[in-house]
Amino acid sequence: MRSGVAEMKKILLIDGNSIINRAFFGVRVLTTSDGRPTNAIYGMITIIQRQLDRLSPDCIVAAFDLKEPTFRHRFDANYKANRHGMPDELAAQMPVMKDVLRA
Repeated sequence: MRSGVAEMKKILLIDGNSIINRAFFGVRVLTTSDGRPTNAIYGMITIIQRQLDRLSPDCIVAAFDLKEPTFRHRFDANYKANRHGMPDELAAQMPVMKDVLRA
């Protein structure tokens, strides 16, 4: 703090599920040599890196949807009613992407 004024911090807030879904469906299928899917990981890292370069934030916060129902489900029975379940190929990439974000 300088002169009694709090220093502003720039935070990059990431909607994890939104970005990884966009990356999964927007990047051609990529896999490791042993067949593990990586297209969502690659795409999400590319999207985040672009924002890091553009914004130079002081920190990053990523939020992901919970598996359990939330207040939105109790409030509106039709919340996400028409959405399909997460594809197995995407679900397999979620833990890896969360590890990347933690790093």
